[in-house]
Amino acid sequence: MDISTTTDAPPPTPHQPTAAKRGAGRPGDRIFLGLSRGSGILLLLIMAAIAVFLAYRASLAISKDHGNFLTAFEWNTNLIPPTFGIAVLAFGTVVSSVIAMVIAVPIAVSIALFITHYAPRRMAAPVAYVIDLLAAVPSIVYGLWGALVLVPHMNGLYGWLNDFFGWTGVFSWDQGAPRSMLTVGILLAIMILPIITNVSREVFRQVPQMHEEAALALGATRWEVIRMSVLPFGRSGVISASMLGLGRALGETMAVATVLSPSFDIQASLLNPGGGTFAQNIASKFSEADEFGRDALIASGLVLFVITLVVNGAARLIIARRAEYSGANA
Repeated sequence: MDISTTTDAPPPTPHQPTAAKRGAGRPGDRIFLGLSRGSGILLLLIMAAIAVFLAYRASLAISKDHGNFLTAFEWNTNLIPPTFGIAVLAFGTVVSSVIAMVIAVPIAVSIALFITHYAPRRMAAPVAYVIDLLAAVPSIVYGLWGALVLVPHMNGLYGWLNDFFGWTGVFSWDQGAPRSMLTVGILLAIMILPIITNVSREVFRQVPQMHEEAALALGATRWEVIRMSVLPFGRSGVISASMLGLGRALGETMAVATVLSPSFDIQASLLNPGGGTFAQNIASKFSEADEFGRDALIASGLVLFVITLVVNGAARLIIARRAEYSGANA
């Protein structure tokens, strides 16, 4: 039989249009392409407009700042000449966010693994539903709960940390009100826990069943299956979920303002009141500030904007470097 009579279709010639090129000429495809491209361009324009606005208003304030904007431990925009700086705000924002991430990420990943690989279906669905509800709770509700419930019950933990780890200086406590960075970090951890859990859970659900079955067929235990198949597959997704949570922790306003007793000094101990964050400082001072004071607050907001961009950019680089181990190439 002549091989020319086989049913295999020949590959398209270089001049033959592919299906994608043929579809691109349809009105619906052209409209969708234009809307998609326009949405992307509009997003970039909005981000650029925000950056230009923040930079312009910040330059007006920083040019009249008598102190060092990056290192000054003071915020007095009403003085003549005005003196203000972001050293305390940057320290408090980073420290509280790091505490929140250290607490929230391991717990969130553990909950996601429990829901997807350990819990029975009758239990997994209600637990996932409750986690979804926690993600929808407003920030002010978390703040009120933190001020009325969490803060009064932190004395025992603070006393225990002071008794056993007070010698480090980081966990020394002067018996003051527990409205400190550690309390803020715990509250932020509770707030970002649902976000990290939900995203990680959906990533773990995408693990190919054949990978897990192959590991089980080789005699692996359930934990070894998770360690060798599930976690490597979902590593990039967990990093993305963590960055989403970190973004909320960095910019959280009302909950931090409700719980923290701010002051413009850096405490060596995480248990003593003091410090502040960018968002908390803006929320507490914006209504009573004059035009120059608002420009100064906008300047601090610009720094938070830059920190957020750097964090997200670093996350994208980490994910890109680990792409060969992610589920995208499975």
